[in-house]
Amino acid sequence: MTKYVKGATGDWEVVIGLEIHAQVLSESKLFSGSSTKYGAEPNTQVSFVCSAMPGMLPVINEECIRQAVRTGLAMGCKINLRSVFDRKNYFYADLPQGYQISQFKDPIVGEGELVVDLEDGSTKTIGVERLHLEQDAGKSMHDQHPTQTYIDLNRSGVALMEIVSMPDMRSAEEAGAYFRKIRSLVRYAGTCDGNMDQGSMRADVNVSVRRPGAELGTRTETKNVNSIRYMMQVIDFETRRQIDILEDGGVIAQETRQFDPASGTTSSLRSKEEAHDYRYFPDPDLLPLTFAQEFVDDLAKSLPELPDAKKERLITELGISAYNAGVLVAEKESADYFEDLLEALTHKTGNDKKSLASQAANWVIGDLFGALKKASKSVTESPVSIKDGAELLSLQVDGTISGRIAKDVFEIMLETGQNPEKIVEEKGLKQVSDSGAIEAIIDQVIADNADKVVQYRGGKDKLFGFFVGQVMKLTGGKANPQVVNDLLRPKLDA
Repeated sequence: MTKYVKGATGDWEVVIGLEIHAQVLSESKLFSGSSTKYGAEPNTQVSFVCSAMPGMLPVINEECIRQAVRTGLAMGCKINLRSVFDRKNYFYADLPQGYQISQFKDPIVGEGELVVDLEDGSTKTIGVERLHLEQDAGKSMHDQHPTQTYIDLNRSGVALMEIVSMPDMRSAEEAGAYFRKIRSLVRYAGTCDGNMDQGSMRADVNVSVRRPGAELGTRTETKNVNSIRYMMQVIDFETRRQIDILEDGGVIAQETRQFDPASGTTSSLRSKEEAHDYRYFPDPDLLPLTFAQEFVDDLAKSLPELPDAKKERLITELGISAYNAGVLVAEKESADYFEDLLEALTHKTGNDKKSLASQAANWVIGDLFGALKKASKSVTESPVSIKDGAELLSLQVDGTISGRIAKDVFEIMLETGQNPEKIVEEKGLKQVSDSGAIEAIIDQVIADNADKVVQYRGGKDKLFGFFVGQVMKLTGGKANPQVVNDLLRPKLDA
């Protein structure tokens, strides 16, 4: 169901399309052997080809072709066995050739559809129009000199995949979910690292508004947004700005805009170019790119298990909830950590995976992810290794420690990096399962709370939790909860 935006004069519908630029994971550039390593000194990764020296000819990097096809397959899109590289002509100081080698009418990847999960549990199908390969431009640096602009050509010629959506999104939430899905897929496929802070992934955000059921409105394009949060802010700001203009009797200018993270606003950059402004034509130095279906089939076989398939397996084979499975597979590193942890826990306890999976998932999503978020760390930077995490959980599984004590042990692990078994041993945290010792404490609790025993036996069943809490308090949380329950209830019911 489409959600409308309220304006002063009625409902409006926002229409959103994204053009995602994803840098291909490759050691060298699209048409030259120059390095693509991030963080190099300016203008140290520039060949004669990417600096546009006269007489230099582009040579296609086959690995970049493979990566584009793998991405298309991961998204479930049509792979075109024939595609054409075109020249997109425009002048800018960081574009030394005076044109960008891109693809226009005949891209390497055609249409497809992606299903994204939304926060309310619903799903949305969003169309993909195309994926085409192109070379990146250099970088203009305006903050290095008071009156001059410096040019760094290290990025010039780096291979980009431009993934163009259909205008199917109707809210910032949907756009955010779509971007996350694309980012997850390219990271699983190993075709882009998805590091938005390094410029490996960014989006051009197209926004227009219209009355429900009306023709598409005039759109604006906000360029090079390098954060999902910023992208959603762009959509919200542009939606409100355009509605206000239209309701005041104005018209929307078709233009390119830029986003200011400090103010959360967009501003005009230049009038929006049309395709004919770029004077596209096939690059005369590059023949049409053709490959056989067998080439595509071989790449399809090499793809790893993708997030949707992994999520379904975690649900059906391991009994993990749909929500938890979705959280675990959202990032490949998170899914890998969980599956390696479960494997180690299974090996340590001798239990089957399905019986352990939900407990392991709850610990990873709740305890571990919570601690990592607080410390601003990723799962790959976790101070708790898979081995130690499995050992901590195994101590709960075999009854050595309770769940409450496990949380205390986990906090110590985070601070010290110590092994959980060592922590439990040194601090005397082993769970008390001795029925005689626990029974004596239960008798003491019942004797000290005779009035509440009368209330419980009079029908206040909820007081059972009070008695359990008192026993746990007197044992310092070390009593085995199951033993406490088994011994306490018969005495109270007597």
